[in-house]
Amino acid sequence: MQSIVKYKEQISEFIDSISLSGTPKELYEPISYILSLGGKQIRPVLTLMAADVFGIDPKRAIHAATAIELFHNFSLMHDDIMDDAPLRRGHQTVHEKWNTNTAILSGDAMLILAYQYFENYENNTFRDLAKLFSKTAIEVCEGQQWDICFENRNDVSIPEYIKMIKFKTAVLVGAALKMGAIVAETSEKNAEDIYDFGINLGIAFQLQDDYLDAFGDAATFGKQVGGDILENKKTFLYLKGVMNANDAQRTELVNYFSTTDQNEEEKVKRVKELFVETGSAAESTDLIEEYTLKALAILDQMDIPEEKKEQLRTFSHELMRRRV
Repeated sequence: MQSIVKYKEQISEFIDSISLSGTPKELYEPISYILSLGGKQIRPVLTLMAADVFGIDPKRAIHAATAIELFHNFSLMHDDIMDDAPLRRGHQTVHEKWNTNTAILSGDAMLILAYQYFENYENNTFRDLAKLFSKTAIEVCEGQQWDICFENRNDVSIPEYIKMIKFKTAVLVGAALKMGAIVAETSEKNAEDIYDFGINLGIAFQLQDDYLDAFGDAATFGKQVGGDILENKKTFLYLKGVMNANDAQRTELVNYFSTTDQNEEEKVKRVKELFVETGSAAESTDLIEEYTLKALAILDQMDIPEEKKEQLRTFSHELMRRRV
């Protein structure tokens, strides 16, 4: 199998070769801009890796991998509008650099371009990729809407939160892997196993992202640290904090997450202290490890060569240990 660095090089080179010089330029320039910011490219790497795992040249999955990356960036562009986020990957968000209407239209165009990349596959492969992609896309929208709804609810449960992040984030990780399996024309069991591996890994990834939103390094995180706190998002950190808190701590947390009319710096600082005091920060890192281990347990049972399992294990551990 190739290295993760090699997969990323293949993805970057292919995306860099995409011609986005159409008119009106205001539609296409924002697409070029957000793609030029790079990012971790975890999802397209997983598509190439899965193709490799199941015995084909990963380059045969490059169009499916590109579709996943375009869709991911489309969702980020729209997420940033909904969150009124000023930064993405350490740079101005598209709606800040241009305007909201342009960001909406450019995002819509990215979604359509993503679907077009499946046209490079024939018959059953095209059908299976498009079917999985459509299912995943609507689930991501459902997860995003749940996330928005939770901001105005005070009765969100941890199982509801886990379901939300599964749909908002994990299904795209699972789909990225399964698309590689579909292009490789492996067995249905292999395709389902690699999908389930991705679901658990994706949940761990989003839990880690939520943790880093509060406790990441502002210089390297690439987004506004404390953004979820300022937006009153009911992440695991908050939900577990409320569950573990004494009466005084619970009152503080609920009050902080009931309004946005507060000193932002003071709010972020104190809420982070409460996450630590109540033990929710430590339990969050434990849950990240739990879902990562669930993913690895699925991997252990798969009928693929051990050296291929090991590369997926290495990728999983690197994901769990990331700090940015």
